[in-house]
Amino acid sequence: MLWRHGQTDFNAERRFQGQSDVPLNEIGRLQATVAARYLAALRPDALFSSDLSRASATAEALARLTGLSVKLDRDLRERSGGSWEGKNEAEIREQFPDAYATWTPQDGEPLLAVADRASAALERIADSLPGGSLAVVVGHGAALGLAISRLLGVPEEIRVLGPFGNCRWSVISRRRAKWRLLEHNVGLLPEPVPELLDADAGDEE
Repeated sequence: MLWRHGQTDFNAERRFQGQSDVPLNEIGRLQATVAARYLAALRPDALFSSDLSRASATAEALARLTGLSVKLDRDLRERSGGSWEGKNEAEIREQFPDAYATWTPQDGEPLLAVADRASAALERIADSLPGGSLAVVVGHGAALGLAISRLLGVPEEIRVLGPFGNCRWSVISRRRAKWRLLEHNVGLLPEPVPELLDADAGDEE
């Protein structure tokens, strides 16, 4: 289960956040508290998070309900935006018109690099758990979206998936070394998940 962090002031102001360590705002903390109740009901077996505070604070809301420890992984960090970080879209468009056209900060992290590290982190997490386990992984919209695309074999430049909302989650499953997307950008309890996990128990890797 891939869970995006709650809202920050940068999110509310539509600023490029990247790897700037911006904390959750009051709304984000409330979002995490409410969403954690739904996720706790699924009885996750493990909890992982980006080491940026907006993600780890979101994960802690679930840790308090489940008793799970939060395992931090730097590879789950958001895409670095270089000199774009802290700027809103209008400022980026004005200051970097050529790069804005492709939404590619010249001194930022390439999409392929983000997809490489984030998808590798998810593979490591899956490898570390027994079949049939459910891990909650707390991260960031772009990094999680790129990781999903990589695991599903979708080229990074093709935007098939819609964006993650704050404190929304997606569910992916690995069976016989193949990944499937079961839910995307969900904000309520994803009813099919427990049933699907039961059906695949023993086949998950």
